[in-house]
Amino acid sequence: MFKALRISILLLILVGVALGAWRDKTRSVAWKNTLPVNMYLINGDGSPAVAEYLRSLTLENFKPIETFMRDEAVRYGRTSSASIEIKLGGKIETKPPEPPRNGSALETIVWSLKMRWWVYRNTDTIGPSPQVKIFLLYFDPAQIKMLGHSTGLQKGLIGRVNVFASRDMAKQNNVVIAHEFLHTLGATDHYDPATNQPLYPDGYANPDLKPLLPQRFAEIMAGRTPLSQTDAVTPESLDDVLIGSKTAQEINWQ
Repeated sequence: MFKALRISILLLILVGVALGAWRDKTRSVAWKNTLPVNMYLINGDGSPAVAEYLRSLTLENFKPIETFMRDEAVRYGRTSSASIEIKLGGKIETKPPEPPRNGSALETIVWSLKMRWWVYRNTDTIGPSPQVKIFLLYFDPAQIKMLGHSTGLQKGLIGRVNVFASRDMAKQNNVVIAHEFLHTLGATDHYDPATNQPLYPDGYANPDLKPLLPQRFAEIMAGRTPLSQTDAVTPESLDDVLIGSKTAQEINWQ
């Protein structure tokens, strides 16, 4: 009897969590109000260099992401409410669980639950729901040349983003952050994972351009600007990025 009661309670908790996640996911792309996006800073490698860099960061470092979303919303004929407000959620000393590399569906689900539990334990966000939580793990580029894969979860509105602690890379960092943020709203990747090449037409900022190549802008969920059938470059900043039609549909702008 006790075992059955315990299982019933756990099932009710899981149903409550699922319903809450579904409600927040739906409301996040209703665009009736400006969406709060909380940025949390984490020293990804524990180095003094990264600690010093984190002390220099302010809200202004992330304002270009707000501007990008606002300008793109206007380009799609949306009102000012179809945008975001970034807030700094402070520094977190513990690191979130790493996503599995080439994990099975079950491993990914288990990691997702662990990640959401970690978020619950390490944040105390006050304010209206829904709110997106982006966890920025900074690494010293002098020590680490290649970053692990970043990810954004629509269930829970959570992003786990690896970026470099470098002023020279700050603008490119914002491109990565914006990409993962849009994942939390349901946007999907528009590039070939085998080649990293943008997929036509959804991965092209201007798929109707004639001639088609080279493109001038990168599509945010493709992550690169196609120059030829086999060559694409990483955009320098959000000034070189657009939200394509498919992504706009996925986040309920069309």
